[in-house]
Amino acid sequence: MKLITAIIKPFKIDDVRDALASIGIQGMTVTEVKGFGRQKGHTELYRGAEYNVDFMPKIKIEVAVADDMLDQTVEVITESANNGKVGDGKIFVVELSQVIRIRTGETGEEAI
Repeated sequence: MKLITAIIKPFKIDDVRDALASIGIQGMTVTEVKGFGRQKGHTELYRGAEYNVDFMPKIKIEVAVADDMLDQTVEVITESANNGKVGDGKIFVVELSQVIRIRTGETGEEAI
């Protein structure tokens, strides 16, 4: 089992959610976050004053998947979140050693 964490641009969340649903991904956790990478923020003008915006608004999506769904899930996220510009985001994949559904006590892939 793997935990996929994707950091994407906020306006891409609907595209990613729909793409994941189309391959049978049933659940995800979505969090509004801020950060920067190579994009390094930008400068904005507000009431005549210029100021730096160091942290860009992003969306963090977390999805737990079975090992056999990993490649397809990463591909779908990559395709649907790609805008072709700096700041499109990153995908991180980590191993899950245990998953437990609290309500039923199911464990492993049955709990995903």
